[in-house]
Amino acid sequence: MENFENVYLDLSKQPGRCRLAESGLGWKPATGGDTFTLDSSTIQGAQWSRASKGYEIKIFTRDDQVIQFDGFQEDDHDRAAKAFKIWYGVNVENKEHALRGWNWGKAEFGRAELAFNVQNRPAFEIPYSEISNTNLAGKNEIAVEFNLEEEPKTTGTNGANGHAGKTKNTGRKAAAARDELVEMRFYVPGTVSKREANGEEAGSDAEDDDEDQQNAANAFYETLMDKAEIGEVAGTTFATFQDILHLTPRGRFDIDLYETSFRLRGKTYDYKIQYDSIKKFFLLPKNDEMHTLITLGLDPALRQGQTRYPFVVMQLKLDDEVNLDLNMTTELLEEKYKDKLDAHYEAPIHHVIAKVFKGLSGKKIIMPSKDFTSHHNMNGVKCSIKANEGLLFCLDKSFMFVPKPATYISIEQISNITMSRVGGALAASRTFDITIQLKNGQGEHQFSNINREEQQPLEDFFKAKGIRFKNEMLEEQTTLLKAAMDQELASSDDEGGVNRGSADEDDESPDEDFQAGSDSDVAEEFDEDHESSGGDSDAEMADGNEVDGDADGDEEEDSRPKKKTKT
Repeated sequence: MENFENVYLDLSKQPGRCRLAESGLGWKPATGGDTFTLDSSTIQGAQWSRASKGYEIKIFTRDDQVIQFDGFQEDDHDRAAKAFKIWYGVNVENKEHALRGWNWGKAEFGRAELAFNVQNRPAFEIPYSEISNTNLAGKNEIAVEFNLEEEPKTTGTNGANGHAGKTKNTGRKAAAARDELVEMRFYVPGTVSKREANGEEAGSDAEDDDEDQQNAANAFYETLMDKAEIGEVAGTTFATFQDILHLTPRGRFDIDLYETSFRLRGKTYDYKIQYDSIKKFFLLPKNDEMHTLITLGLDPALRQGQTRYPFVVMQLKLDDEVNLDLNMTTELLEEKYKDKLDAHYEAPIHHVIAKVFKGLSGKKIIMPSKDFTSHHNMNGVKCSIKANEGLLFCLDKSFMFVPKPATYISIEQISNITMSRVGGALAASRTFDITIQLKNGQGEHQFSNINREEQQPLEDFFKAKGIRFKNEMLEEQTTLLKAAMDQELASSDDEGGVNRGSADEDDESPDEDFQAGSDSDVAEEFDEDHESSGGDSDAEMADGNEVDGDADGDEEEDSRPKKKTKT
């Protein structure tokens, strides 16, 4: 019997003891947990190579499995090779890795992993079990996404139920999560024949020249989908909804529902999502009374390159109905999904999708609160986050803004809400903003351009939920009213106490310099025979102070020249 300490099984984060015996081999974690055993009759081959924690033994079984033991020392090679040769009848092959650092080579699909070879030597291997999704990111580019599980469930070595235990420094930099590779992209140019894509050697006869060619990137993508069991091969499809409009991420996707996961299939991107990743499930009717929004809150979020989508938002028409028969045996429906799913559905599509998702995932459907109704008897309040327009829904325990950027705010995290008026005089009189402050300095969310008619319904909802809020608009109105009152009082005081000189006396007196009755300039312009009477008018104005006002008015009427009528 041979014992080896500090050996890691596959991708476990905890070391253990590896023991080789004539009947087989076993591995047990050092901190306690489930023991892994392998019968000697199932071992078909083995490789010895350099690995991340020292040296590793890669074991190939007769049922097409690959098992890795990492953490051996260089001196352990002879003992391990001798044990495998004598007890299992297997020669341990030495496999050297490529150390050139090249980023171009050949991808080979093995039984349990994808190997990237440089000059016929492996540069790295990717186990299919660690691949969560793959997409065609371009004409010749394939994106491969990896699982983000904290701890493999098979080890059960740290924390409850196999999950990593908490440390005393949780939240500090010292206890922050390690960096982890989440995505890798392969550039695959050119074309390949369908025979080569299926792993067969291309013939040299003339028929092969006329053979249909296939894009090499598409062949790589389809092979990886099949090997990693992504999509339809992941199990029986219980239900499929075709051509569903998604606002986030934007596009139309077919939805395939499986036992433990669902898949979004689009023209460019495919997403495989576990039901366990769904943290929130919302059914939100839009204000147009024509559509409803189904929103899924995901953790971990969907990734499309460097863009993360923590929410999936679907838009469905209210009048679209669907007939659906679940692809499920009667025994499975009765045993596992009794009182959760029906064998047949005939209803509006948003109801069917919501009920099927609820039955398969076990998530509760969250709908708008009955404590809130907008001014127009709607569930959503139209507003904006920066330049993005959307609807803010008041829920029983949270606020939800959709569609973009989809924002979820729990009422428990809210410190206070401020209602204020922002913008010009015209805009400020019709709309207002609300700013939601979060507790413990976690930031704030501002929703702008809310119709003034929604002020009272929102205040009533805040009071019903016990949320502290402050209305700065009332303070602004009080301040403006007070300023106007002060200004009016100040002007009245100025009229009574300030000596204005002769201004009061001249209020009703005529302006002597203003010649109201003189139209000489106008007459000269239109009548060539007109004689200027500027001097006479001055004399009349000089005598005007001595005559009666009515007489003065008559003289002015008589002396005013008549305008020549145009012909």
